[in-house]
Parts: sequence; structure tokens; C-alpha cells
Amino acid sequence: MRVQQQTAFVLHHSHYGETSLLLEVFARAYGRLGLIAKGARRPRSALHALLVPFQPLLIGWGGKGELATLTGAEPAGGAIELAGGQVYCGLYLNELLVRLLHRHDPHEDLFDVYYLSLRRLQNPAATEVALRLFEKHLLQDMGYGLVLDREVLGNSPIAADAQYDYVLDRGPMLAPADDGGIRVKGASLLALALEHFPDAAALRESKALTRACLARHLGDRPLFSRSLFRVERFPGGHVRKEQLS
Repeated sequence: MRVQQQTAFVLHHSHYGETSLLLEVFARAYGRLGLIAKGARRPRSALHALLVPFQPLLIGWGGKGELATLTGAEPAGGAIELAGGQVYCGLYLNELLVRLLHRHDPHEDLFDVYYLSLRRLQNPAATEVALRLFEKHLLQDMGYGLVLDREVLGNSPIAADAQYDYVLDRGPMLAPADDGGIRVKGASLLALALEHFPDAAALRESKALTRACLARHLGDRPLFSRSLFRVERFPGGHVRKEQLS
């Protein structure tokens, strides 16, 4: 099979043999793919600087089996420029896709959300919103969408001023729920549903909810991207380490 001119991003790359790269790619129409970029590590290869995260590409590939061979790649617009801690946030999105998506399973809507999320991450002030919305849409595309509009026992609409316990794999229940769960205000559930966060509390509670839901599917192996820290130095040599949002 030969495929040409597909919109894609490189999620991760590693050395393969002496001169090649093994790529994890997210293609809009084909989902997550494993590709071999032959000769991409040679000093004169035009691919070496191109096959990097956050660069939108048009790519082609051919072959059968789990690993196909990259046959071409060209830019599909300028690279999305991330700096400092925003780089780690972008790598976090990439790692979630590699860990949670099956290969050869198209996710066109999620691809568009991913692209938009990277663009949002260019603005540090939008970091928390970008991450929360990506996590929400990833869960939805995986088939584990959050229940955000109703209380699951009585099927009543979520009340902004009520307290709920969100029980994983079931949904929000009026607190206190017999099965425990993640405590969250109704206003925060509605904010995540509407994708509009009026205050820091809504973002904080949405983070606790989406992270807990993702943890169910990530298993025990920690995310490498979360171990990255941004180190800031202040006058007098004081160092502050801030973990990825």
C-alpha cells in the first residue's frame, strides 16, 4: 500500500539502525502510525530537521505490516513555536496520544483538537485551558467521554451551586456519594461542558477530574513528560522547580 500527501505530525522519534529514524506519527486520516524514515539521520538528509514534534507535515508512506516506510515529507505550514514549559506541555499531549491511541485507528476530530491545542500552547496564559480541553476530547474520542450535564442517579440537570462526587466510569452523583469519587462543584462540570472557565477553581477541579479519568487508562507506568521540570533562577541563586501543569 502506498499513501501520499497526508496531513500529519511526528509525535516521537528514536534512532533506528545506523542512519534511520523510527517515528511515531499522528496522521489526520489514518491515526497513529509507526514509520521508518530511512537515512534520515545522515548529515545531508533534508528530513533530519523536518521530522520533529510540532511541525505540521504532508507525508507519504508505503509497505505492509506494523511498520511502514516513509516515502516523503514536506512542511504543511510553519512549525508551531513552543518555548520553555510550553514545550513540555506539547510533549505531554504527544505522549498521551502515543500511550492511549491504537495504531491505524483514525481520529480526525481529535487531530483537529490536537492541532488547535498546540496553537493555544503558544500563549502561556492559555496553557491550562488548552490541556484541559485536550484531555476532555481525548477521553471522548477513546469512548470514555465525561458526563457533564446531568446527575447520573436521578438524571437531573447539573446545578451550578451543588457539590458532586464524580464516580469514574459512572458520572457525577450528588455528594456525598456512596462510591466516593472526585469532589467537584456543579459550576466546574458545566464549565468543562461549555469549554469556558470563569475562574481558577473551575480549571483546578476540571484538572483533577480529567487526570483521574486518564489515569485509569494509562496504567502504572508514569508519563515521562510529567517528570520534566521548568527551572527558574532568581536573584541570589534561589531556584524554583515547577512541575508540568
